Amino acid sequence: MDPLVIFTPSGKRGRFPVGTPVLTAARQLGVDLDSVCGGRGICSKCQVAPSYGDFPKHGLTVSDGALSAWNEVEARYDRVKGLKEGRRLGCQATVQSDIVIDVPPESQVHRQVVRKAASTRPITMDPATRLCLVEVAEPDMHEPAGDLERLRAALAEQWDVTGVTAPLRVLQNLQTALRKGNWQVSVAVHRPAGSDMPVILGVWPGFHEGGLYGLAIDLGSTTIAAHLCDLSDGRVLASSGLMNPQIRFGEDLMSRVSYSMMNPGGDAEMTRAVQEALASLATEIAAEAEIDPGLIFETVIVCNPVMHHLLLGIDPVELGQAPFALATSGSLTFAADEIGLTTIAPTARVYMLPCIAGHVGADAAAVALSEAPDKAEALTLIVDVGTNAEILLGDQSKVLACSSPTGPAFEGAQISAGQRAAPGAIERVEIDPASKAPRFKVIGCDLWSDDPGFTEATKDSGITGICGSGIIEAVAEMRMAGILDASGLIGSAEAVGTPRCEAQGRTHAYLLHDASAEGGPRILVTQGDIRAIQLAKSALYAGARLLMDHRGVERVDRVVLAGAFGAHISPKHAMVLGMIPDAKLDNVTSAGNAAGHGARMALCNRAARSEIEATVGRIEKIETAIEPKFQEHFVNANAIPHATDPFPELSRIAPLPQVSFGASGGGGAENGGRRRRRRA
Repeated sequence: MDPLVIFTPSGKRGRFPVGTPVLTAARQLGVDLDSVCGGRGICSKCQVAPSYGDFPKHGLTVSDGALSAWNEVEARYDRVKGLKEGRRLGCQATVQSDIVIDVPPESQVHRQVVRKAASTRPITMDPATRLCLVEVAEPDMHEPAGDLERLRAALAEQWDVTGVTAPLRVLQNLQTALRKGNWQVSVAVHRPAGSDMPVILGVWPGFHEGGLYGLAIDLGSTTIAAHLCDLSDGRVLASSGLMNPQIRFGEDLMSRVSYSMMNPGGDAEMTRAVQEALASLATEIAAEAEIDPGLIFETVIVCNPVMHHLLLGIDPVELGQAPFALATSGSLTFAADEIGLTTIAPTARVYMLPCIAGHVGADAAAVALSEAPDKAEALTLIVDVGTNAEILLGDQSKVLACSSPTGPAFEGAQISAGQRAAPGAIERVEIDPASKAPRFKVIGCDLWSDDPGFTEATKDSGITGICGSGIIEAVAEMRMAGILDASGLIGSAEAVGTPRCEAQGRTHAYLLHDASAEGGPRILVTQGDIRAIQLAKSALYAGARLLMDHRGVERVDRVVLAGAFGAHISPKHAMVLGMIPDAKLDNVTSAGNAAGHGARMALCNRAARSEIEATVGRIEKIETAIEPKFQEHFVNANAIPHATDPFPELSRIAPLPQVSFGASGGGGAENGGRRRRRRA
């Protein structure tokens, strides 16, 4: 067979003859790879990053010669302008054997919209790093104390800061700053929560007007989001994000653990990729806010356990097998340059929140800090929806936590027309129950597809695919319109009553958008797409139901959808799909990027760090992998919305049509289930 080419992060794949340029393969598959020079190797827009080694998820081993060797065009470009290590020009590199190719964000025409915006909820300010203006006694022949010792005495007397230490970098500049400031200096003092060992991170002559800044980083398996905050008042000066470059090693966490297991040095590769991404993101966000990155003295990072270990340079192999042991579950404080974060202040400190357990990480701890289920009177279910969903259930009496491997389908991966959230991606869908005709919205345009001016408004972005929130709404709308039955089967055109239901072999697909007449894409929801969403939502629901079992309840009072993706999910559609348990719709809310808000709380308030460290110790972890009921809940949750659990609130607001399309998807309600085989 021809070599298999797999593109990440889109997940699109296809077979191509040996010698096919990567750019050609990308264009034929509809992969979002830029190029403006016509493949002459001039513009460099088509840079790609090939990956080598074993990829168990794809059933693929990529050898070193999977792409053609460097040619003169690439060598010339590298000499003149420089190519990043590991990059190739897609117009020059040709396919020689099976290959996995990552398209970095800067090479994508439609860049991902990282929707982890900062929350506007207030935070009480008491940062660990503060600016102190001090008057230092001048040296005296009769008092032989050194400059650092006299600075310590001044801090103790004027600011009640005792036991302070200073790294060598600060000491090297101390005497110059004291004399230039005429013995008055501004000092950045870092006082970790619960610590009696404060550290001087910076010294400036006189009054320092440049400010002190901190980064709150939500390091997700798919996206990385950062918020740059002023440590004097907590204001968010800029927010930015990028795709996690580790996606090329595996879309989900277990794929990355497998990559580490099967490829010697694979963990170091992934560590290097994510550390470089953080350093680059820090530079970009400082430039956006127009501040000196050397004034960023604090960083708080929240992430899941696998990302936690890979960021710190710890092989995650133990997290891939029972009992899922962490190298450490406690909070950590260390120098930023220890994780390659060298683009900020050279003395900057990093604080990482504690992990709850082997598969419930510091990001879940940040959600618990932000949403405080342990202080709630109502029994509250918090679902941080992502590639690896983390779920909290609790009130003032007890909080339970678990994780559930939903996979990347909610991010638009493993979906036939799926893509990351980017301009041109369908994000909202409505289907008329009578005509079965759809209308939709795309990212970057406020108009619906049937509104006047929609075509003109989307001329630049086009309609390129469907993102996670779009596929959820599409599947739920298909169920409400009677296009899809409870088992997840799409009906035929005859059974449903619309030519939009197209036969695809033994199954059917629903046509959402057709721009083929203008040379654009045909965007369909296929039976395979439905199955991918069913698997993801079943894992999510089963995790929540397991926590409810442990609390001995059949209902919850409140449901909170957290995370960047959770913020864009319609509660009604989530319930129709059966992603979340039945509840009053008014009691289903979005918390936005709760993990990011928790990170900002820890950045701006020392007491918040002590609080979450204590709270994590009280949270009870439920391990889904060893719970016998998980599989039963998972199987029952495959139905849309559910095979056995009643959804009385959903029935009241959105009664679902009783249709059944049988094994082939061809029949209607009247001809029921599977067709019998004829006897010979």
